[in-house]
Amino acid sequence: MNFTLHQLKVFSVIVQNKSITKAAEELNMTQPAASIQLKNFQDQFDIPLTEVIGRQLYVTTFGMEIYETAESILNKVGAIAYKTESFKGLLSGKLRISVVSTGNYVMPYFLKGFLKKHPQIDLVLDVSNKTNVIKDLEQNEVDFSLVTVSPRHLDLNEEPIMTNQLHLVAASSHDLNIKKIEDKSIFNRIPLIYREEGSGTRFTMQQFFTEEAIKPKIKLELTTNEAIKQAVVADIGMSIVSLLSIKNELSQNELKIIPVKGLPLESTWKLIWLKKKSLSPVALAFLDYVRQEKDQVYNEFFKWMEVY
Repeated sequence: MNFTLHQLKVFSVIVQNKSITKAAEELNMTQPAASIQLKNFQDQFDIPLTEVIGRQLYVTTFGMEIYETAESILNKVGAIAYKTESFKGLLSGKLRISVVSTGNYVMPYFLKGFLKKHPQIDLVLDVSNKTNVIKDLEQNEVDFSLVTVSPRHLDLNEEPIMTNQLHLVAASSHDLNIKKIEDKSIFNRIPLIYREEGSGTRFTMQQFFTEEAIKPKIKLELTTNEAIKQAVVADIGMSIVSLLSIKNELSQNELKIIPVKGLPLESTWKLIWLKKKSLSPVALAFLDYVRQEKDQVYNEFFKWMEVY
């Protein structure tokens, strides 16, 4: 065999895009040039790497095996460049992260110092609901995902970052006669606003209600944390939300925390990634940064939570 690193790269990008045209655009090549590189690479093997059905390009099972090996080779070659560029402070490349919606209050603070240290890195940050975040991870479209609840059907590595606290909140104007600490029967009396099915916050809430044999009065279901906050501020109902997401509303006296036995509920923010994935030099550098700096980031930006 006599393939080149360039052919490995072209093949890898074609597999990721499932399109020669899109791969050519990403690689700043013409479509015919990308096709020629794919053909020259294919000629090294007796078994097809790809097939075209209709106008859609599909990667064969054998092709996927070669793709995984190609990615491993490219990442190891990239590691050589990473060590050199890192030594000179010139690490470059693309970092792809998907984040569940509430994680948007967490991830920017872990990216800030890293991107300042490596300004040539391009960041692709997708903030979505948990279902879409896990789909991105499952389809190998991101390096990392930030979640509190890991999917059980995937073989994953995890890096814990910090604790997530979930509190019951109400509008500051709400006239509920609050005792010092409410018991759990409060959930039988108050209208409760839920996140949508599939949300990590909802999962943690439901787990708590199941364990405590509580049947809450569900007022309505909303799909974003911002929508829930506005509904609570408007005194439509109460909700259990991440403390991280209501810092401003607490300081502006728009929301208040209702103390309840058994709350706050706690989970852990964590970076997750596929065990079978060979992380790029940029992804490895980010993981190293998070491991080294997470305590400092917490102390600088999140220590305020300890007041509650």
